[in-house]
Amino acid sequence: MHDLVIKGATVVDGTGVGGFVADVGVAQGRIAAVGNDVGSGAEVIDAAGLTLTPGIIDPHTHYDAQITWDPSASPSLELGVTTVLMGNCGFTIAPCRPADRELTLKNLTQVEGMSLDALLNGTLWEFETFPEYLDMLESKGVGPNVATYCGHSSLRTWVMGAEASTRAARADEVAEMKRLLLEALEAGAAGFATSTFEGHNGWGGTPMPSRLAELGELETLVGALGEAGRGCFMLTKGRHDEVAFFEKLARDTGRPILVAAVVHDDANPTGAGSDIAGIEAAAARGYPIYAQVPCTPISMDLKLTGFYAFEGMKAWKPAIGLYEKPEQLTALYSDPAFRAAVKAELVAPGALNRFTDQWDLMEILEVSKGEHDHLVHRTVGELAREDGKHPLDWMLDFGIDEGFETTFNAQILNSNEDEVLKLLKSERTSITLSDAGAHLSLFCDAGFALHMLSRWVRERGDFSLEEAVHRLTGAQAAIYGLKDRGTIAPGQAADLFLFDAESVGRAPKQRVSDLPAQASRLVTGAVGVEGVWVNGTRVVDASGLMLGEGRPGQILREFG
Repeated sequence: MHDLVIKGATVVDGTGVGGFVADVGVAQGRIAAVGNDVGSGAEVIDAAGLTLTPGIIDPHTHYDAQITWDPSASPSLELGVTTVLMGNCGFTIAPCRPADRELTLKNLTQVEGMSLDALLNGTLWEFETFPEYLDMLESKGVGPNVATYCGHSSLRTWVMGAEASTRAARADEVAEMKRLLLEALEAGAAGFATSTFEGHNGWGGTPMPSRLAELGELETLVGALGEAGRGCFMLTKGRHDEVAFFEKLARDTGRPILVAAVVHDDANPTGAGSDIAGIEAAAARGYPIYAQVPCTPISMDLKLTGFYAFEGMKAWKPAIGLYEKPEQLTALYSDPAFRAAVKAELVAPGALNRFTDQWDLMEILEVSKGEHDHLVHRTVGELAREDGKHPLDWMLDFGIDEGFETTFNAQILNSNEDEVLKLLKSERTSITLSDAGAHLSLFCDAGFALHMLSRWVRERGDFSLEEAVHRLTGAQAAIYGLKDRGTIAPGQAADLFLFDAESVGRAPKQRVSDLPAQASRLVTGAVGVEGVWVNGTRVVDASGLMLGEGRPGQILREFG
């Protein structure tokens, strides 16, 4: 007798082959049988009319701190995700000396849009080294399966302290970082992650430590993956990083290279396509390089006391350190020279913007004054035209008048679906970049897979259900070396996702205050999800999360 039998579902097995009606038997956390009659089970679920797939694999999350107080990695499980890969961009919390804990959390607050109060009150620090961090998570238990990179910024901070964000490393310091990375790989790190992206700033606008690394340091650390013969290299690229450099790293190390973020930008309409073409050409020469591409439009909820969409701009840097100083911020935002510099950079060719002067894609979501209620859901662009102002002037004037309590929503990137489709269709694309666990005040894309299944499969018809499921499960497992996951077949881990293909999708976002210190965040719920199992244990039913005290997830330490 099996522990569980799911009967009569349309099985889409993650390989890309056509769906078929079958029963699936589960025993001891693994798939035991798939067929027309697999026998009896201690629990039997009638799934006729529903679709059963492998659990979603989310390779780009930032749950590193949250999972220490929230083993469910909310809200990912409820959205069909059974495996998360953390530590992306190199923004990890291990290794970390006690003296560097507050700085590490402050940097996360700025670069990843996390509440400092929540981090300070919630993060569990029963570790210092990377191996101790994995051991702690394993001893406490986790809801989803968890893999994590060893992060560059954490390595630099451990070795260099506060100087990690101010200078290049000496040869002896690089050697010590390499030693620590090899130790992490031996303990079960999924690889090494870093960021050279100019918009990644830490506390007060200081560059994140990895941005100070010279080329030799980066090559030495990525080279450690080749020496160890294990792990992926994940890079969030800066404006000057070229595909030829990624190809050289892949050639020298033989390790998979994951490049983020490859997104469509209307201000640079050929940039992402050029990156994809270069990666495809490198792959044709035999090198394992992939682009991380989101299937969702990137939009953010923003206030002028944390305007992340502009923080990659040099002209905006003076504002970052004044977000908590309203009088000084008012003076800066009122300064004609500041405004002129921002306006110029918004339209400068090749400028590093997250927002590209598309003011009709920025709307007002919330206002603080009742007299402004009639402006909600109108765009800054149209309101500025009515008042005869430049949109930046209008937005800053309005924000000052509202005491910086206005919430704007800006569609930043990836909003042109026909162009995004070209990126998603490439076989060298890893569909990801949910950023789950990060940017909690800005957006929630943890349900990226539900958007893929609803928008790109059911509504637009650009992908078959089988193709989309393969790209979200089996293909992800192959790219990142996740053993025994990503397909429904005997012997595979029983990570399963049951849903109604005719209704599955994301529910509207909502703001909740359920973080430590009652800090708020944006979350999204699921529509059409009937069940999620992690290693054979049910963690979600039609009513939502049912994890309880169970911790069926595994800390993944071995990668193919």
